[in-house]
Amino acid sequence: MSLAEHPSPASPEDVVPELRPLTTYLFDRADSVDPAFTQLDYSTERTGVEHTIGWNELAARVRATAAALAQVTSRGQRVAVLAKQDLNYVIGFLGALHAGTIAVPLFAPEASQHGDRLVNALADCSPEVWLTGQGTVDTLRGLADETPVPMPKQIMAVDAIDPAAGEGFLAPELDLADPAYLQYTSGSTRTPAGAVITHRAVVSNTWQGGTAFHVDESWTCAGWIPFFHDMGLIQLLTIPVLFGSHSVFMSPFDFIMRPARWLRQMSDYPNVFAAAPNFAFEYAARKVKEADREGLDLSGVRAVINGSEPVRAGTIAGFQEAFGPCGFSAAAHRPSYGLAEATVFVTNTREEGPTVTSFDRTALAGDRAVPVPPGSEGALDLVAAGRPHAQFVRIVDPGTHTVRPDGEVGEIWIHGPNVADGYWQQSGGEIVQRSEDTFGGTIADPPEGTPAARWLCTGDLGVFHDGLLYITGRIKDLIIIDGKNHYPQDIELTVQDAHPAIRRDHVAAFAVSTDSGEEGAAVVAEYRARGGEDEVDPAEVAKAVRKAVSAKHDVKLRGFELVRPGSVLRTSSGKIARAATREKFWSGSGSTGTGGA
Repeated sequence: MSLAEHPSPASPEDVVPELRPLTTYLFDRADSVDPAFTQLDYSTERTGVEHTIGWNELAARVRATAAALAQVTSRGQRVAVLAKQDLNYVIGFLGALHAGTIAVPLFAPEASQHGDRLVNALADCSPEVWLTGQGTVDTLRGLADETPVPMPKQIMAVDAIDPAAGEGFLAPELDLADPAYLQYTSGSTRTPAGAVITHRAVVSNTWQGGTAFHVDESWTCAGWIPFFHDMGLIQLLTIPVLFGSHSVFMSPFDFIMRPARWLRQMSDYPNVFAAAPNFAFEYAARKVKEADREGLDLSGVRAVINGSEPVRAGTIAGFQEAFGPCGFSAAAHRPSYGLAEATVFVTNTREEGPTVTSFDRTALAGDRAVPVPPGSEGALDLVAAGRPHAQFVRIVDPGTHTVRPDGEVGEIWIHGPNVADGYWQQSGGEIVQRSEDTFGGTIADPPEGTPAARWLCTGDLGVFHDGLLYITGRIKDLIIIDGKNHYPQDIELTVQDAHPAIRRDHVAAFAVSTDSGEEGAAVVAEYRARGGEDEVDPAEVAKAVRKAVSAKHDVKLRGFELVRPGSVLRTSSGKIARAATREKFWSGSGSTGTGGA
């Protein structure tokens, strides 16, 4: 039975089938000339240039890269992938896996503003080899010379390796329990930690994600999420290899500069499987003009994951309004949940499409999910993240470690073959403890059929309702005032809708304490760039924000800052970095910036 024909498991208790290391599936197709990966390159042509590699050429170049690595490093050593979002990245990552080394998917220095994260990750895992493309070698030499990172033995340009150099190379036999790569988490205030993803974890989660969406070799995995991001790596790179799908990708920069390219990409290829964070759907609906929608045929889009950040009902509705007339099926929008420590995929929406439920905000403050009619006073609309597939997901009381019943909010815990082995522990004590705290969860008095030990404690808050998982927030971000829970993303949504001068999706709400020990909430929000600072009345905006938050949440803000665009800090995956933003703007006794105290 082929992977594509394997029946999709119906419950978390189903077991992932016995699988092989990822690159063995690549070499199963080593004689095929069918397209494997296509890069849409907009660097020289406005309409884009396709760079395509077939399965046969990809297999040869991956083997040659593995052979070159074997000459300068050994099995189990780290190999960093520091290429641009191009075919060199695909070849380099797979070559590192095939060589038996531990890949470290990162990014070329000029491709991101998160330079500190790159330096910290390299310092943490000390790769012996850096893989890149010929056009980036000099930049990497400068990085090695000018920053405090361990010098690699070699900076290797993947596209300079002769594809014939791998002939006769005998790859090491890989154990599924061995580390395949380190997935560095985004981080906000702490040094990023590298989740150790084993060969078993990556093929298991690739199988879970692919079969949950029914991907097969006739599908096109399309998108722009960077390969160093867990969702981009699995959706655009490993799923195509395991299932034989065609991957068509562009760079995040090309999407941001012209979001119509993403829609055109989904229109031009058959049976599309795509993924993006919530902001991308809203950005596309807002920025793609009517003229750019002409000729779009999105009827071939099978599923588009919406994940990586809070999913909003209004965003789903807005995207459907904009692109439904182009053939986009409402059921193709698939809100999902995942995280790097679980490789990525945890829960997903199925063929029924998005489910939006209104819950009583006051009850949620008391950790209960009570559904109310849509539009009710005090209602909060939450979008379901779907259900798990071939892994256990439980809602656990973070204090007693007991499983909470459906309808009660708690911490999301995960158990399955896709969970990482822990964090890379070269850094010492802090990471060791963090790893134990995160991956060593034990359920007290587990219900029948629920394993007791080795649970991933996600730090995310959620609730099951009618069999579907709803994400309510992060434990560390929760704002608790007078014993009531307030979710920052809920307050942020109220703030961005309070005044037209506020830039959407660039708002951070967080808990604060005054010098007298009083607990409260504060907000930092960016104003829209096109208005300009001179055209914004800070007092007017602050008044509107405070009034809206007070009316909707019964919360009096301790501080409000209106700041210039780019000031609200974000993680490398684009999420709002609330703790880091609080550290940057909150003085401890009140805010003093543009918005006034």
